[in-house]
Amino acid sequence: MSYATIYQISISPPLRDRLAAAAASEGVNLPGQWVSTRALHLACSPGWAAAWESALVTTPDANPGADDAVITDGMILAAVQADLAKGGEVLS
Repeated sequence: MSYATIYQISISPPLRDRLAAAAASEGVNLPGQWVSTRALHLACSPGWAAAWESALVTTPDANPGADDAVITDGMILAAVQADLAKGGEVLS
């Protein structure tokens, strides 16, 4: 895991969209803004950096943030739910 990888994960538009969709499905108000304020924290989720780096090793021009085989919807939902469980958001 590198900080550069974490940063790349946090700024990936497709991954941010997927995170926002998960947040919306959990009832988060303004899910896009919610993701913007938590993107770096969420990008530090266990296994994300290793999965991202592995995807780029096998396919250097891949778009890991858009690939559900790299960071799965289950990984995204688990990260969103864990953050919400910490009390970081008032739900609608």
